[in-house]
Amino acid sequence: MSSPLWSTHRLRVTTEADPGALARVLQYFQNLNVLPRKVSAELATTDQFHIEVDLTGMSEEMVGIVTAKIGQAPPVVRAHWVRL
Repeated sequence: MSSPLWSTHRLRVTTEADPGALARVLQYFQNLNVLPRKVSAELATTDQFHIEVDLTGMSEEMVGIVTAKIGQAPPVVRAHWVRL
């Protein structure tokens, strides 16, 4: 189970408190026809929105490309990923 296709990656995104931020982040995966394994989101007391998306079945290269695209979106403060 150590194949790259079975690896789990966690995308961590911090955005400004924007009602459309979660939909915008998930739209990238919808466009790729990828169903996230897990999604969690929390509005912090600092008026920032924290989103975590766990993914399987995507190469690290593709996760990196999607993360870079998400990081360019207007309400996004920070976007990065880690392998779990």
